[in-house]
Amino acid sequence: MKILLVYPETPLTFWSFKDALKFVSKKSAEPPLGIITVAAMLPSEWEKKLIDLNVSQLEDKDLLWADYVFLSGMNVHINSIREIIRRCNKLGTKIVAGGPLFTTQYQDFLGIDHFVLNEAEITLPLFLEDLKNGTPKFLYSAGTFPDITQTPIPLWELLDIKKYASLSLQYSRGCPYDCEFCSITMLNGRRPRTKSKEQFLSELNHLYNIGYRGSVSIVDDNFIGNKRKLKDEILPAIIDWQKEKKYPFSFITEVSINLSDDDELIKLMVDAAIVSVFIGIETPNDESLNECGKTQNLRRNLVSSVKKLQQYGMIVSGGFIIGFDNDPPDIFEKQINFIRNSGIVNAMVGLLNAPTGTHLYNRLKKENRLLETFNGNNMDGTTNIIPKMNYRKLIKGYSEIINTIYSPREYYRRIKSFLHEYNVPSWKSSMPTLTEIKAFFRLVWIIGVLEKGKRYFWRTFVYNLFKQPKKFSLAMTLAVYGYHYRRIAATI
Repeated sequence: MKILLVYPETPLTFWSFKDALKFVSKKSAEPPLGIITVAAMLPSEWEKKLIDLNVSQLEDKDLLWADYVFLSGMNVHINSIREIIRRCNKLGTKIVAGGPLFTTQYQDFLGIDHFVLNEAEITLPLFLEDLKNGTPKFLYSAGTFPDITQTPIPLWELLDIKKYASLSLQYSRGCPYDCEFCSITMLNGRRPRTKSKEQFLSELNHLYNIGYRGSVSIVDDNFIGNKRKLKDEILPAIIDWQKEKKYPFSFITEVSINLSDDDELIKLMVDAAIVSVFIGIETPNDESLNECGKTQNLRRNLVSSVKKLQQYGMIVSGGFIIGFDNDPPDIFEKQINFIRNSGIVNAMVGLLNAPTGTHLYNRLKKENRLLETFNGNNMDGTTNIIPKMNYRKLIKGYSEIINTIYSPREYYRRIKSFLHEYNVPSWKSSMPTLTEIKAFFRLVWIIGVLEKGKRYFWRTFVYNLFKQPKKFSLAMTLAVYGYHYRRIAATI
């Protein structure tokens, strides 16, 4: 068999970092981890090629070469996916589709030959066996969640890793919390399933042995879903590995805010160089948190929780949502003040949406409050629900939040506020890499000379260079992120 694995193009979003990538001469922020993991599950004797539309072009000759195109993606990729399907259908190339988007709404797509849904560890072997026997079915799905201790190391050789700003791996799937708007528990369950210590270290060694050094994203739904295993096994092993290899990687992952309750766990994560975390804050309004089932965020001072993590040496990015039924009229001002006071520089603020199959989707469907399909872009200023708040007021207030928090004055003020709290981990080197040096000259020209509001950049530049030199590199990185965020804000 000749298999062409295709990953669709990601549009301009908070997570795409398209405007920031030019500073480090990269094509994409992260590789398509899911599809190269699937590639590793295919028979070794099959020929395999991968085209990630974020780093290369898909030519007709590629589609004509393939016996099958394996296609995967998320809601945010829907337009690119439809175009890939059209091209395959035009040329007569068969398509096997799977992944989060197709698992939740495969009925919305025409022109697919076979759907292999849910997690591939269960459904892909069934498809492969039927294909071998000449009897492949149209649809494969599973009602259970697989053990991931047998999941193979992704087939990294299919990618040109030099085109990516960071690489990624996965330790666990699932989240113990069940927020109304979130599709994680529907896709991956509430009981976190983890890889073994040996398995995780093997993946680290593989990345190390192929020559990669730099940022690695642990793409878990909630990295701290099983705290005891992390503290007893995984983090001590990562710390030992990092020390032995002289800290070749730093990690970013997603956690819940209750990480701030566990000093031991925080310290172990920082010592392991897991120091950049995304947390779903959602809202400072308790009634809205109750509404969406975000119980882990209640009965705590959220600002203090964030600052505690920063003081330990963690960079906290935050997700925020506007448009809950219980949002008060002054929610826009409250969100701005929270983001300002917490010093969360990377703040993703979106309107409430209801992804297909979530508890929120089912509730609003009963209330006849659903609009078009959720497009997966967290910051495009659209919603697929009919809000209780006046829609014009909602859109106007949302725009005010985005344009306020990403204005140069506010953004650079937050950088200063964050760096005041932040303590640099002891293992972190102060020597800039060659990539950082090249990026530095680009940012000085683009942000320090060409962009409006550059006086705020130069104030940050001078202050950190002379007052906080150990934090200077991080300050400049955040300045680059701000350039990307302002491009997004300009489209809302």
